[in-house]
Amino acid sequence: MRASGILLPIASLPSKYGIGAFSNSAYQFIDFLREAGQKYWQILPLSPTSYGDSPYQSFSTFAGNPYFIDLDELVKQGLLTEEECNSYDFGTDERDVDYGLIYESRFKILKKAYLRSQIGKNTVFQEYLKENDFWIRDYGLYMAIKEKFDGDSWIEWDADIRLRTAAAVARYEEELKAKIEFYQYLQFEFKNQWMALKQYANENGVKIIGDIPIYVAFDSADSWANPALFQFDEASRPIAVAGCPPDGFSATGQLWGNPLYDWEYHKKTEYEWWVQRTRTSFRLYDVVRVDHFRGFDEYYSIPAANDTAEFGMWKQGPGYELFAVLNRELGELDFIAEDLGYLTPSVIELVEKTGYPGMKVLEFAFDSREESDYLPHNYTSNCIVYTGTHDNQTLRGWIKELSEEDRNYAVEYMNLRTICEDEFHWDFIKLAMQSVARTAIIPMQDYLGLDGEARINFPSTVGGNWTWRLLEEELTKELSRKIARVSRLYGRSK
Repeated sequence: MRASGILLPIASLPSKYGIGAFSNSAYQFIDFLREAGQKYWQILPLSPTSYGDSPYQSFSTFAGNPYFIDLDELVKQGLLTEEECNSYDFGTDERDVDYGLIYESRFKILKKAYLRSQIGKNTVFQEYLKENDFWIRDYGLYMAIKEKFDGDSWIEWDADIRLRTAAAVARYEEELKAKIEFYQYLQFEFKNQWMALKQYANENGVKIIGDIPIYVAFDSADSWANPALFQFDEASRPIAVAGCPPDGFSATGQLWGNPLYDWEYHKKTEYEWWVQRTRTSFRLYDVVRVDHFRGFDEYYSIPAANDTAEFGMWKQGPGYELFAVLNRELGELDFIAEDLGYLTPSVIELVEKTGYPGMKVLEFAFDSREESDYLPHNYTSNCIVYTGTHDNQTLRGWIKELSEEDRNYAVEYMNLRTICEDEFHWDFIKLAMQSVARTAIIPMQDYLGLDGEARINFPSTVGGNWTWRLLEEELTKELSRKIARVSRLYGRSK
């Protein structure tokens, strides 16, 4: 069935408290999606962000971002007052998230709610802890110890707790008992609020597309609590790290620095950690986009001591075996393969064998020097078409950056007389909508025709990313009618 949806991160929702949350604005956005005839809402990872504010570098792959907890809901529960919420400085720019201010203020107000909640006496909370014991005990301890060590990475902690000796773990669990419970309480509240929002979306005919980043951050509860999962030495230091080799965009490649998996160990455990991770993801989302899908076929391994990605090498990943195990344990899964970039024959074969739809990004299509797989006439129906992703320039910003040759190519391909910058984004949206792709996903900024300032992320850069926010007044009835009309026109809406 043909369908369409909108890409908008939770953080980008309107909010009076500095960052998008599971607030009334989120419910209003679902209403907007329904009225616009959309069947999908694609978001970015919900995990807590670490330094650099990227949802792809998180303190935990299982935890949720406490910033998304709706403070107004805590007011309704009698745990906070409106005056208290308004007394903190979350920033005044409705268009941008100020992560520095959010970091300084959000945990202080959430701590007040926790202290008043008496959550330790809550039997539902205790059941939640039991059900999630495979990750939440380690996460709460990790965050509490991290706070004690002034935010330092776990590799800088004292040796006994860095290496998790039984005596050190027991000592810190006792010493930091209240802090641990605080971080666990935040996850309990996050889960309750998110599941209520997801239920509302599903009841209104909207499915959530979420995201599994292939790698975890080194500074995370995952790598500290489960060193056997990764290519670490006896001191729990990485032997090799993740990245991408040099290409036309970067002469020295991309050094991501994430720890690499010990796939032989995962195989011996029948991929137990991946089964848990995937099961958790499909409780949070209806559809899951698998980030950097190529890495499951072959991954780029860079010696940990290197300062650049120039001297890494490709190594064999788990291949189809991992997905066969996931299907056996969890049933057929609604995955999207993030298959962008240079694809080898073996990667293409893996995507085809899984049957997962791949991604087609129209902004990658118009290179006048060569034919592109991203041009719509090369699509099959088993794919998801995007005008752009969170890593792309907005359509309006993109067209300004095109060379004259590529610009003319786009004009000719789309059978336009010329490019009208005020309307071009709609021509491009229609090109995605009319394609044979089963699903079309359009970033909210492209529907709004916003310029480059609305871009979400510049890959391989730190700072100034992940900050763009939607304004409440931009979700107009006129826009929802226009989106609904174009969706119906191309058979993506009733």
